[in-house]
Parts: sequence; C-alpha cells; structure tokens
Amino acid sequence: MSRLFAALDRLSFEILLHLMALLAVVLLLAPTVIVLVVSFTDGLSLRFPPPGYSFRWYGELMEAWQLHYALKNSLTVAVLATLLAIGLGVLAALAVARSPRLSARLLDSFFLSPLILPALAFGLSSLMFFSLLGWPVSVFTLVLGHTVVCVPYVVRNTVAALTQLQPSLLEGSASLGASRFYTFRRITLPLVRPGILSGGFLAFMASFDNIPVSLFLRDAATDMLPIRMWQDLEGRLDVTIAALSGVLIVATIGGIAVMERLTGLSRRLV
Repeated sequence: MSRLFAALDRLSFEILLHLMALLAVVLLLAPTVIVLVVSFTDGLSLRFPPPGYSFRWYGELMEAWQLHYALKNSLTVAVLATLLAIGLGVLAALAVARSPRLSARLLDSFFLSPLILPALAFGLSSLMFFSLLGWPVSVFTLVLGHTVVCVPYVVRNTVAALTQLQPSLLEGSASLGASRFYTFRRITLPLVRPGILSGGFLAFMASFDNIPVSLFLRDAATDMLPIRMWQDLEGRLDVTIAALSGVLIVATIGGIAVMERLTGLSRRLV
C-alpha cells in the first residue's frame, strides 16, 4: 500500500509539473502568436480575432518612412555598440577568466553589474554623467550607453568559453616557442569564437530592443525604433506596428536559429 501511495505521489507531482510547464509555455507564446495573427488583419484597428485577413499592413509598412528611419538608427547604434562591446568584453574576459585573485572576481561582478541595475536608473544616471562632462546627447552618447549595457553579455559568454579551454593547449604552444599573441590568434581565439559570437548576438539584441537608455541619451534627431513603435501605439494604435512586430519576430527567430546552428546558443545560456 505504501508503494502505491508513493507511486501516486510521484505521478501527481509529474502531472503538476508538466501542467505548470505547459502554462508557462502558453503564457510566453500567447502574446507572440496574437501579435502575428493580428498583423494579418484587414481592419483599421488592433482587434483579436481579426475581422478578416490580408497582407494590407505589410504593404503599408513598406511606405512607412518614419519607421524606416528609426530602424536605420537602431541598427546603426546596435552594430556600433555590439562591436565596441565585443572588443571590451573579450579583453575583460581574458583578464578575469582564469585569474584566482579576489580582484578578478570583483571585476567580474563589476562587468556584470549593468544587468542588475534598474535600466531607467542607469539611463538617468548616464544622462547626468554626460551632462557633467559637458557632452550633449547624441548618437555618440547613445552608443556609449548601449555599449555599457551590452558588455556583460559578451563577458559572460566569453568567460564561459575560456573556462572550457584546456590549459595544456596553451602550455604546449608556449613550449614550442609561440608568442602569446600567436597563441591567442591561432589557438585561443578559434576555440572561444562561438562564445564571442553568441555574446555578440545577445548584445546586439539587447541594444536593438533597448528603450530606457535610448529614452534618456538620444537627441531630437535620433528616432529609435522601439520608442517610435511605443509612441505610435500609444497615440493612435497603428496596425502597421503589428506588421512590423511580425517582421521582427520572424527575423529574431531566424537569427536565433542561425546562432544555434553556428554556436550552440542554448547550451551557453544554461
């Protein structure tokens, strides 16, 4: 009888666990599915379920020059911030990955601190800092702010790749007379490249989708896509934003699939 109760207890626990997992998946996927369905509406407002279906708003999206301009700005800032984050993040990871010193651990926590700080607080403090320096908000300050937010993603993934690197490979290279730079270029860099690429991809997505930092550090001439989308939805519930969201969702899924194929992104996020 005790075995029967134990079996029923395990079964009930597994059923509850699977139901909770299913609920979590539904809550995560439902908004995305709703946006994709609404993007094909033939109506004039955001309504679910749509009264009919067409590609009308995807056609309107091709003529939305304000969204095109904001997309160009967001891509430019994201690319520049990602390149800077990769350069700084890789150097930081090389400095702290294998060091047993307490200072290395403190630096590692420091580099990851932008992930812990409230985004709005960081954006406001960045604006105040640049104001004290006498730097007006511009694309330059925007790229710097995004770089600080993006560096932790590169550091985390590169450090994870470096910790899996066999020290014997570096020692063997040194014993054969190779310089540190040659060892880094021919051994270290190829082996940690998947970590750098996955970190760069996450950094790009974090910059492209960032609102708090962009809200404080952009100027009047720098229209960023996430802010433009929010303003259009808040002001007039533009259905074109649903079509744009559909494009971004498909592009993101495609990017994740490519990075998973190249670097095993999901394994590096565990």
